[in-house]
Amino acid sequence: MQSALRMCDSVHCLRRKTAECISTYCEPQEKLKKSAGSGQIRSMSGFLDGIRCGDCECNVDWGEKRNAIASIAAGVLFFTGWWIIIDAAIMYPKEEQFHHAYHTCGVIATIAFLMINAVSNGQVRGDSYSEGCLGQTGARIWLFIGFMLAFGSLIASMWILFGGFVVTDHKELSVYPGIAVFFQNAFIFFGGLVFKFGRTEDLWQ
Repeated sequence: MQSALRMCDSVHCLRRKTAECISTYCEPQEKLKKSAGSGQIRSMSGFLDGIRCGDCECNVDWGEKRNAIASIAAGVLFFTGWWIIIDAAIMYPKEEQFHHAYHTCGVIATIAFLMINAVSNGQVRGDSYSEGCLGQTGARIWLFIGFMLAFGSLIASMWILFGGFVVTDHKELSVYPGIAVFFQNAFIFFGGLVFKFGRTEDLWQ
């Protein structure tokens, strides 16, 4: 019985010593890894802190540039619309391929573009246009006619696309002229909206 107790005590002592040896060996290793990791993090952060982007003044006041950006965007849309229809007219010069009367939609859309932007929002509200032929009422009628022409040309271009090129008995006709007519009027229409509502009249003062 005593020999068994002595054997158990020796086993417990051996386990205790083994645990102490493992702990004394692992703790310095863990501390070394932590210190190495923190050193890498510090070196990484120091590397990032050392980067300098230069003294560049990139503070752009987009509020003051709003009218210029809207004007450029509207001009690009207007130019793109006419460029597409000119390209289609050059590629299909014959009357059988591309009827010349289809250019009427683009002309009406251009007139609507000019009419919509000929009156300001202040004139429509009656803030600045108090005298003249018809005053505020005339400005509103003018703007209404402009929008009516713009929507009419856009709807007419859709009818030309589907009625003249998509749903037709002449299957040999190319669909590109009809697509060109539609996109011309669409680009002019959206260009007019951008030029009308994208700008602010506060910067005109």
